[in-house]
Amino acid sequence: MSDNTALLIIDAQVNMFTEGSSVFEGEELLHTISRMINQARSAHLPIVYVQNNGSEGDPDIPGTPGWQIHPDVAPEAGDIVIQKHAPDSFHETNLQSELEARHIRQVIIVGMQTEMCIAATCRRAHELGYDVTLVKDAHSTFDGDGVTAAQTIAQYNDSLRAVVKVEKANNITFG
Repeated sequence: MSDNTALLIIDAQVNMFTEGSSVFEGEELLHTISRMINQARSAHLPIVYVQNNGSEGDPDIPGTPGWQIHPDVAPEAGDIVIQKHAPDSFHETNLQSELEARHIRQVIIVGMQTEMCIAATCRRAHELGYDVTLVKDAHSTFDGDGVTAAQTIAQYNDSLRAVVKVEKANNITFG
């Protein structure tokens, strides 16, 4: 990875890892994202957190415990935190201007939820001309109606290959 690369962490918020209703393989996911953050920090690459702002009745209403970024992967001073209200992390946010200000042309994407914010952000980043890498073992979701989270993750890893690179965390090197 070059110095025009950023690690983009989407919706790694406490509500996604609630005991009894965590995303698929939540503990392993936190470990993988944490390891990637450490590698990006060691390579002095920008780390961008995108934090979802839920509506009334959602578990991620701003200021609530579920809205907080999970402490295992929390931002540090100098990291960028973007607030969003839609699945697409670029929609009505300052994400693109923050990336442009740092001359970022490549984004490595991790986080939640696979079929919503991850898919929408991957597609939009590609449309905007970014070189996008989705980390296939560093995004997750919940079981759905008639489909398991593992099936959803596999399906999106496969379908998103048409527009982004899909790589395992162990195959990604920083710096």
